[in-house]
Amino acid sequence: MSKKSEALMKTFEGVETVSVIHAAFDETPRVVAMVEVNKSASFIKKCEVAFVKTNTINDAWWRNEGVTPMFPEKGCRSTSVGDMVLIGTEKYKCNSMGWSLI
Repeated sequence: MSKKSEALMKTFEGVETVSVIHAAFDETPRVVAMVEVNKSASFIKKCEVAFVKTNTINDAWWRNEGVTPMFPEKGCRSTSVGDMVLIGTEKYKCNSMGWSLI
């Protein structure tokens, strides 16, 4: 199945892709991953799923299912407070407790 066909099938399955942007420790914010989340989930749940999927726990996070790495280096730090998740046209910042729309 082609990548376009796979993407179309995921749309029918209720999957949405969000962007994870690292900005906390970087001079210039940059997209480091595209993460698949449940389309019908709340924005908070989508942010939390993206956060967990871009944190190294048992293996490098970019090997997690539903994650497409978008960085050119061999590795990338985990998502942290100060980083962001872009859902559609809305961007949410990771706070020490929760998320805020920016």
